Amino acid sequence: MLPPPPRQPPPQARAARGAVRLQRAFLRGPLGVLRVLQLLAGAAFWITIATSRYQGPVHFALFVSVLFWLLTLGIYFLTLLGKHELVPVLGSRWLVVNVAHDLLAAALYGAATAIMIDQTQRHSYCNLKDYQMSCAYHAFLAAAVCGGLCLGLYLLSALYGCCRRYQGEQDVA
Repeated sequence: MLPPPPRQPPPQARAARGAVRLQRAFLRGPLGVLRVLQLLAGAAFWITIATSRYQGPVHFALFVSVLFWLLTLGIYFLTLLGKHELVPVLGSRWLVVNVAHDLLAAALYGAATAIMIDQTQRHSYCNLKDYQMSCAYHAFLAAAVCGGLCLGLYLLSALYGCCRRYQGEQDVA
């Protein structure tokens, strides 16, 4: 008697491990554009901070910006390549994961922006025309603006995700 033929994996499992396909609908959609803008504004935020002389609570702002820049980069590429199903437990709830990420990022970017505004005000003494010493005022001001932009972009993408969820959608794109 011959052994039974080998079992075939379910079609869905084969599709998840198959070739990588670029999700053009996500790339051209509002959330894809918002993710790219978040990455650009987040990079501007942390590069601006990292190139200035900083101390104290600015370390937290730098941590928040780098953390969410990396998380956003990961979420962007997982969604763009259509591989979010491979994320254990969370892959089936990808839209909810995106909304939770955006809300948490907005909250922490709000705190980071407040820190940068406070640091800008503390360094406002060196915003004089003839001040000769090096000063981080302009870097902190630029970081505060970038932080506010990041806050707005993350809130906008969270609102978009909530609207999609309310409409009964399960997919990001």
